Amino acid sequence: MTDPFAQPSPHPGAAQPVWSPLDDYLWHTCDILADVLEGQVARRPVVATTTRLHQGERTLAVGPGQRMTWRPLGNGEYVQSDLIVFGSPAVVIGSLVGSALGNAARRNQAARDAQPRWVLDGPGEVTLTLHRLHFAHPAELNVSWQALTSIDLVAPDVFQTTFLNHHGAQSTVRIQTPWASLAFALAAVIAFPTHPRLLNRGWLPHDFEQRCALAGRPCRPAAHLALRSRDT
Repeated sequence: MTDPFAQPSPHPGAAQPVWSPLDDYLWHTCDILADVLEGQVARRPVVATTTRLHQGERTLAVGPGQRMTWRPLGNGEYVQSDLIVFGSPAVVIGSLVGSALGNAARRNQAARDAQPRWVLDGPGEVTLTLHRLHFAHPAELNVSWQALTSIDLVAPDVFQTTFLNHHGAQSTVRIQTPWASLAFALAAVIAFPTHPRLLNRGWLPHDFEQRCALAGRPCRPAAHLALRSRDT
């Protein structure tokens, strides 16, 4: 399993930042997750969100995001042009050749469009609760942790998941957000307690606790609590 936090080898003598903007989100992720695992969610401050909450549901985090969906742009179909041309042989031949080339280009483009790829659906607001992930966007995404069939953290700020959509088909999406680690950790603790990335603490940089100490911001032991909760 790849490490989403792996960094390229630095140039000799290059100074490494002690703290980064993403570290702020990771630090708060540990704080939020520790409260979840210790049953202290009720003491957390109210977080504003545009998401309509269910009775008793509490927002844990809100932030910006981009949604990407693994899907084709088309179904392989294209409109074929069948010309009926009158005129001299040169005109007829030239028109037929042009029509054939146009049909071939449309056929090739349709074949390319039928291949699935990551399609950017656009920006939106990500809301995370104990029960679900909500992505506010015209192409709304609203999935409970229990409804997910797979999860992963494919980059420090990219949470990937698969679930059954409203048509009963598997849908795979990526949510790019600075809260990606929190989304993964919540889904793993609640619905995937033996996920390899949860067991090997791969949802945090391996040296995160040490960097927190160096920055004078010791973090709560959320990774340890997550492992301990699995055994209880």
